[in-house]
Amino acid sequence: MPVMHQLAWHETLDMHELVTLQAAGLIKLKKSVRKVKDPQLRNLYVYSIQALENNLRELLAFYPAAPRVAEDSEVKDSGGVALYAGDLLGLTKTAVRNYAIAITETATPMLRQVLTKQLMMVVHLHGMIFYYMLQRSMYPAYDLNQLLAGDVRHATRALSLPY
Repeated sequence: MPVMHQLAWHETLDMHELVTLQAAGLIKLKKSVRKVKDPQLRNLYVYSIQALENNLRELLAFYPAAPRVAEDSEVKDSGGVALYAGDLLGLTKTAVRNYAIAITETATPMLRQVLTKQLMMVVHLHGMIFYYMLQRSMYPAYDLNQLLAGDVRHATRALSLPY
């Protein structure tokens, strides 16, 4: 098997999606684990935290091999607003995928009609959130270096949070 010294564009973008989603999830888990009183559920939280930390460390190791196209520059932090907006963007992206899958499994015409209507609504909402973030420099979708640098900052922050 040949050894590649640079990741392909498509795998870099998929890796970006995984890092972004897992870093946001890790932050939420770490901020809420102390509130979980049930010992068994708390253990599941801790296990999940450790699994996400491991996933992020492993994926971040590939970032130096990601394609570079321009000089690195900073993405606005926006005082936590980007985290919430990104979380909402991820939620709508997941909803689009879930609706699309559900439609392919639907045999009842009326249910298909409702799911299609709801899919179109969530596609529209995803666009609204994406452009909100893009206009405020929270999601530099057209600058791969900024996008990946933001991933590293976000994941590093998630990894450094205590729990």
